[in-house]
Amino acid sequence: MLFDTIHHIAINASNYDATKNFYVNKLGFQVIRENARPEKNDIKLDLRLGTQELEIFISDKFPTRPSFPEARGLRHLAFKVASVPDTVAYLATQGIQSEPIRTDDYTGEKMTFFFDPDGLPLEIHE
Repeated sequence: MLFDTIHHIAINASNYDATKNFYVNKLGFQVIRENARPEKNDIKLDLRLGTQELEIFISDKFPTRPSFPEARGLRHLAFKVASVPDTVAYLATQGIQSEPIRTDDYTGEKMTFFFDPDGLPLEIHE
């Protein structure tokens, strides 16, 4: 097989302080590197969680999502967790609201959604 693993997932964001605070301070991602790119009017923030990487491009010039959440492109980003209820409780201590916990119709596992500062749907799944 040519493909081994996913190297990174790229998302666009609008506010540097809110985005970095959310992903680094609240969700626990590690900063790999930050690059201000004045020629592109953005900041590129590379983050790591375990072996996975997020590549976040931050600029106030990106348009908002045209619809929610079924716009073309990235539908949502899902994180595997040991306990959805424990993770929801932790998120609440960080001021992050989650949707009600539900059971996935196909896997039978607990899951729910919460949202980043730009409204990107983020899922937690056991």
